[in-house]
Amino acid sequence: MSCGNAHETDCSEVLDHLYEYLDNEMSDESCTKFRQHFEECHPCLEKYGLEQAVKKLVKRCCGSDEVPTDLRSKVMMRIETIRAGEAAAASASSASPSASSSSASSAASTSAAEPAS
Repeated sequence: MSCGNAHETDCSEVLDHLYEYLDNEMSDESCTKFRQHFEECHPCLEKYGLEQAVKKLVKRCCGSDEVPTDLRSKVMMRIETIRAGEAAAASASSASPSASSSSASSAASTSAAEPAS
């Protein structure tokens, strides 16, 4: 999406990183760039306002729901498995280029073979 006007920060960059901005996960410098863009660009400001309203609605309606313990455990185990695979692939790639592709193929086939929960 683009409003058709030239901006210091392109509309596509703003929209690609909108949730980072909404979640305060950006540097102060980036936040300043985004605020300036919203002041100049009405379509992006509207999109920001819509996404902000959706986040508030979801928080209000679902914010007090507890995450089931077994779900939290499964997600954390999956994150650790992925991190371990990435660490192994990184160390293998620094040791040998052919080992890296072998590890990546193995990780991909393992991942594909796992059933969705």
